[in-house]
Amino acid sequence: MKLQKLASFFPGWLFLLAMLTALSPLSVDLYLPAFPAIAESLNVNSAQIQVTLAAYLLGMAVGQLLYGPLSDHFGRKPPLYFGLALYVLASFACVFASDLTTLTIARFVQALGGSSGVVISRAVIRDRTKPAQSAKAFSMLMLALGLAPILAPLLGGFLLYIMGWRGIFAVLGVTGIVLFISTHYSMRETHFREPNAHLSLWSVLTRYLELLREWQFQKYVLVAGMLFGGMFAYVAGSPFIVIELFEVPPEHFGWFFGINAIGMIAGSQINANLATRYGPEKVLKHVIWIPFVASLLGFSSAVLQFDSLPLLMLCFFAFMTSMGLLSPNAMALAMASQGHRAGSASAIMGAIQFLIGTLGATVISFWPLPSAVPLMTVMLISTAGSLFFFLLGKKTRA
Repeated sequence: MKLQKLASFFPGWLFLLAMLTALSPLSVDLYLPAFPAIAESLNVNSAQIQVTLAAYLLGMAVGQLLYGPLSDHFGRKPPLYFGLALYVLASFACVFASDLTTLTIARFVQALGGSSGVVISRAVIRDRTKPAQSAKAFSMLMLALGLAPILAPLLGGFLLYIMGWRGIFAVLGVTGIVLFISTHYSMRETHFREPNAHLSLWSVLTRYLELLREWQFQKYVLVAGMLFGGMFAYVAGSPFIVIELFEVPPEHFGWFFGINAIGMIAGSQINANLATRYGPEKVLKHVIWIPFVASLLGFSSAVLQFDSLPLLMLCFFAFMTSMGLLSPNAMALAMASQGHRAGSASAIMGAIQFLIGTLGATVISFWPLPSAVPLMTVMLISTAGSLFFFLLGKKTRA
């Protein structure tokens, strides 16, 4: 009976999509504890290793633009097979990398492959569910995205201890193989190729331009995308805030990071019920203010030099919890009317999220101040932007 309840709450096909989605944060968070070891092994400094992270984020943005139209044209599974195979090959290329350039290129290619899971998972949900159901399904994906930052650094530290940093990438490669096999046997095709359809660069660009001109789609993509800018800034800047500014031992950082990830998990699971009961739009309307208020509070305390770790942690927790409530609904509403072009819509959405996220993380890395001001500034701008696009959309529709 308990297994039946679990299956109805988290069906097998959705669990596989969650794992495909989690492959991206897993590929980032798993190797973060190994930065010093990689730097020492490749004879570079720790700051230079961050280039491999930027390369991965860029690869995620570019890759999603490729897999969207491919999945609309060839079906969902063939591009996913290709992407996972590419991910596996690039993971083992990372294992044997002998210099920073090789590792950076391999990480970029790894992201090109791994991005297939993110795009196609969203498209499959759109193929199989209606808007209210899709918001609940996207909440399950957010559960996977929330668990990865909790478990991955701890697992990465353990793997680093017993296998070294190259072993981490070997584990990622094996994970890709397992997902490839699972996709083949456990995932059914949800979008079949149209016999007379033709794929060309012009048709792809035309479809993307049509999507970018559709304000209802654009509005929700920007609402979610701006929030991702704040989240990636938090991921990039929080280690400095917690470890250097407040002198928390590095081995304890994972617990601080994990608490906020738990907030995102809690938010996504609360949203699974709220979206079903009230609808995605209504939840979005009432929750969109929370991350802005939290960021404004954190920004004010940083500018006034009221350095309080509990206060900043409260702001981070509120922001990440609201991410779990807002992102699934924004994604569901953006994808609701896309139908046959769900893959392309998912690609544009993902690319914009990762591009804005990369920008947020990059600003943090090039704005070195001995305070929380840079991070809270980026988070405030991102949440204000998200709120602006949501309110602008309401005004335009009125």
